[in-house]
Amino acid sequence: MQKRLLLIGGGHSHVEVIRRLGLAPEAGVAVTLVSPDRHTAYSGMLPGYIAGHYRFEDCHIDLEPLFRNAGVARIEGAVTGLDLQQRSALCNDGTVHGFDVVAIDSGSTPVIHSIPGAVHHGMSVKPVPAFLDYWTGLRTAACKTTTALRIAVVGAGVGGVELALAMHNRIINDGGQAQFTLISDGPAILAAHPAGVQRRFGAVLRERGIALRLSAPVQAATAEGLILAGGEELPAEHVIWVTGAAAPAWPRASGLQTDAAGFIAVNAQLQSPTHACVFATGDIAAMLDTPRPKSGVYAVRQGPPLAENLRRVLRNEPLLAYHPQRNALALISTGDRYAVASYGPFAFSGQWVWRWKNYIDTTFMQRYRDAAKK
Repeated sequence: MQKRLLLIGGGHSHVEVIRRLGLAPEAGVAVTLVSPDRHTAYSGMLPGYIAGHYRFEDCHIDLEPLFRNAGVARIEGAVTGLDLQQRSALCNDGTVHGFDVVAIDSGSTPVIHSIPGAVHHGMSVKPVPAFLDYWTGLRTAACKTTTALRIAVVGAGVGGVELALAMHNRIINDGGQAQFTLISDGPAILAAHPAGVQRRFGAVLRERGIALRLSAPVQAATAEGLILAGGEELPAEHVIWVTGAAAPAWPRASGLQTDAAGFIAVNAQLQSPTHACVFATGDIAAMLDTPRPKSGVYAVRQGPPLAENLRRVLRNEPLLAYHPQRNALALISTGDRYAVASYGPFAFSGQWVWRWKNYIDTTFMQRYRDAAKK
């Protein structure tokens, strides 16, 4: 009897699973992926796309040819819940899809629901397709305005810093006008990175005229802008939310074990400790034994061990443990063709770092273009 493997979400790990299934199909297994989007954005190149260095097709993986080569069926939609007793997934269109094994790599969303008005005022960087549509309109408005648009970017981690610099680079190169403010609720930007990285980016932000507000938690969002701690009003026509990751409600509601924030708990095999038929990777997963930051670097690295363990569980073979690296290399771009490398306590920068990053990213993308041609 044919077994059913259901993949929920088209994240970095699942794209690698599909590529490997195309190279070596698994006999006796029907594979289906549920995703609302045909194209999966590669997070490492999105700042470069926004800055104007790449085209859409340079930094998006087209899933359709990968599906065809791997014999994977695609359902356009989003999962809203699991019935773990019946082993089925409920989609937002009301359809139900059964599985023997399910893997979840559907990402996260920025934490904004606790901020009054945030859902209705501004735009989250995720989901990416909605943000890119918003960005197109923002760029057009910045080029047509007679007075500089006031743009607030909330969140001063890697995502917020890269995004602010990338948007600034593109708008200035387009001849537009904008005043940027980068807002952090903590005392430093890039808090997870060494002081050398923080100093370099602090200098770049000052050089570009991007205002920085530290230790300034956002209390509320309004049609006029933001209200910061102490009641200070920060006027802004556009607010971009790049805050910490939040989990959807449905994994916990489905009965899966989660961490305190609602992310799906997984063991060293990337498998749910309470439901052996469930695997999870990427931002939606919380590795219990080896916690790591929410980062595309780890999602990419989880792809090969996930693919292997999905084959093994479908064959009733012992699973293998995944051991993530302790430190991940971060290559953080400054909007132009310049980047800063961060690894453990070390930091170094230059145009050569951007070229190195570009080589790594384009090589990664070429892997999936080659797979789509076979």
